Amino acid sequence: MFDGEVPNGGVFTNISAFSVVGNCKLCGGIKLLQLPACPIQVLNEWKRPFNHRVIVLIVTLTIVVLSLCILAFIYRNKRSRQQIKLALPLQNQYLQISFGELFQATNGFSPSNLISEGRYGSVYKGILNSDEQIVVLKVLKLHECGANKCFVTECEALKNIRHRNLVKIITTWSSIDFKGNDFKALVFEFMENGSLENWLHPSLLEQHEPKNLNFVQRLNIAIDVACALDYLHHHCEMAFIHCDLKPSNILLDRDLCAHVSDFGLAKIFLATKGISIHQQSSSIGIRGTIGYVAPEYGMGVEVSMQGDMYSYGVLLLEMFTGKRPTNNMFTGNVNHHSYVQMCLPEQVMQIVDPQIIWEMEEEPSRSMQSSTTNISKLEACLVPVFQIGVSCSAKMPNERMSVKDVLKELHKIRNVFIGVRGQRH
Repeated sequence: MFDGEVPNGGVFTNISAFSVVGNCKLCGGIKLLQLPACPIQVLNEWKRPFNHRVIVLIVTLTIVVLSLCILAFIYRNKRSRQQIKLALPLQNQYLQISFGELFQATNGFSPSNLISEGRYGSVYKGILNSDEQIVVLKVLKLHECGANKCFVTECEALKNIRHRNLVKIITTWSSIDFKGNDFKALVFEFMENGSLENWLHPSLLEQHEPKNLNFVQRLNIAIDVACALDYLHHHCEMAFIHCDLKPSNILLDRDLCAHVSDFGLAKIFLATKGISIHQQSSSIGIRGTIGYVAPEYGMGVEVSMQGDMYSYGVLLLEMFTGKRPTNNMFTGNVNHHSYVQMCLPEQVMQIVDPQIIWEMEEEPSRSMQSSTTNISKLEACLVPVFQIGVSCSAKMPNERMSVKDVLKELHKIRNVFIGVRGQRH
């Protein structure tokens, strides 16, 4: 089944030295073979360059297509592995610890070390044996839809922010545990006085240890939280929308200085262009906690600074009324906002947290002014505080106060109150 042209030289000149019988596709050769003539040489010369050009073209196109595929694969792989790349800057910059150390620090993640538990993570208290440092460990519940995204978002937020009123990150951990399961955790500085939630609404176990925040302490916490929001909204290279501001995410240090925590639901924007870096995930749904989440989020409106201000307004009202936004008394058309608004300004002392008044009455007087005068001045300062809370928690986003105006007004209120009483707490 040979085909093609039989040579005319060498051994092929001697017909007794070879045989081509049965190869009907051959051509040319010496005349004695009586084979048909081969196609015209000009045709062959035309075909060769054509075939060569086709081959070159195919090879070139193949290389280009493969190159594009490789680049697309690298780009997609880079995005899919973003969580590792986000965690590394924190790990390289901060403390390096092993899973074994985390396990030992929390007594094997013992229930006795459990501080709190949320949808996406469990929070443990631990002691690192390396330097006996007390830490808080947030372990992600990776089986929960959205937990992995929260870890990535929180890592990206924490590596870009530094402020005295934001929780301090010690390190992150992203690998596997002793059983080979995925394990992700964030390690934070321990806050001696726990969360604002525990101070405003102590559990039954905590009620035997009475603790209370007086008016100025609550005012200071409100200012601290507003300072944190002002930094996140206006003084970062990338603007941050917290999206989940509530008492349990406000931690208090030894001096009762407030630190905003939990950036798992945060939305990050390019501050100069207002472009969202991460699109909202449908797996998370409405960003925030019932009672604190801005009403427009429920209608699919994109998260915004005004949304954070709504949560701040609700937080402020809760701090000074002592009532949660989900209190049973808030039903139908009555909510935290309308409840306080109806009582302003004449009935402000009827809605204030009684603990604030009791604390003032029990506190020994350091001035010549009577307790009655101090209560009267307290009432005068409570009115603008509640007005700020009502303004920030307005239903329409464009009616809410900006964080800069809130800070300005709260500082005025504190200065007036401290000046009247002649002391600072």
